[in-house]
Amino acid sequence: MERGVANLAAHLDIVKAFGLPSVVAINRFPTDTDEVLTLLQQLASGAGADQVVVNDGFGKGGAGAIQLAEAVVEASQRESRFAPINPPGLDIEQQIERIATRLYGAASVEYSTEAERKLARLAHLGLDRLPVCMAKTHMSLSHDPSQRGRPRGFRLPIRDLFPSVGAGFVVALCGDIMLMPGLGRDPAFAHVDIDQHGRTVGLF
Repeated sequence: MERGVANLAAHLDIVKAFGLPSVVAINRFPTDTDEVLTLLQQLASGAGADQVVVNDGFGKGGAGAIQLAEAVVEASQRESRFAPINPPGLDIEQQIERIATRLYGAASVEYSTEAERKLARLAHLGLDRLPVCMAKTHMSLSHDPSQRGRPRGFRLPIRDLFPSVGAGFVVALCGDIMLMPGLGRDPAFAHVDIDQHGRTVGLF
């Protein structure tokens, strides 16, 4: 837990970067010991959480989640200091760099040839100041799912850019991420075949 708290600290820093208060909920399960819960509370507080609450909703239902609900209500009633990381008017490259370096911990951003071509095309069409939506793995703060904890100093690769003009933003594809529909580790199509009688098998 002490090694893993670096990831929590990174997420708390992301929340703070937007000027928002943070509430960390520790979900209690029957196998959890008081020592473990106390350590988690100490680690979360030390990582910068404004409030840390043990949520016992699993064991006690709604009554066990009251303290968490009250903490969230209290945080939401504070004076708002919200500020976007990317204020309106920044071009796509500025937005991506600010997200990569301020939120993900990257040292820099690198664009593929295709992404650079798309940047030029978007600028030509007057779409180079649309908000950016980053598409990357959820398994890491970086683009690489194997980089756990709080990776730092990496170069964030931008493979491609897709304008979603109707929605009003541009999607930046980071690393090997796929757009939906994504595939699991063992996709069903890998088991579809045709048997010796010409019948399709593996669909069910």
